[in-house]
Amino acid sequence: MERRYRVVVAKPGLDGHDRGAKVIARALRDAGFEVIYTGLHQTPEQVVQTAVQEDADAVGLSLLSGAHLTLVPKVVELLRGEGLDDVVVMCGGIIPDADIDVLKRAGVAAVFTPGTPLPEISAWLETTLDERELRAGTT
Repeated sequence: MERRYRVVVAKPGLDGHDRGAKVIARALRDAGFEVIYTGLHQTPEQVVQTAVQEDADAVGLSLLSGAHLTLVPKVVELLRGEGLDDVVVMCGGIIPDADIDVLKRAGVAAVFTPGTPLPEISAWLETTLDERELRAGTT
C-alpha cells in the first residue's frame, strides 16, 4: 500500500441488513485500510458528507434492497458535484448481472456480488488506489 487509505463503508437507503457491510469493513480494516462505517439508513447526501469530512479515498456501498440503480448513481453524482472525482466508488450486495454495466457506466469502479472472496476485494481496492496515487504523482 502506498499509504494507509481511508474508506467509507455505507448502507444507503432503507435496507436494514448490515452484516455484509460489517464483514467488508472488518476485512478492509484487517487488510490495513482505515475504515469509517456510517451505519444503517444513510441518505446519499449523508454518505457524501461523510466522504468529504473524512477525506475518503474510496466509498464502498452495500445494498440488498434493490435500490442500487437509484442510490448508487446519486452518490456518484453528489461526489462529483463536490469535486471528488478521484474518490473510488465500489459497491456490493444483491445486484443482478444486468445492472453491473449500468452501475459502471454511472461511475462505479467495481461491483462485488455475494461469494466474492474478501481478499480479492481488499487486493483490488489496494491496487486501484495505489495506481491512482502513482498517476497523481506523475501529473
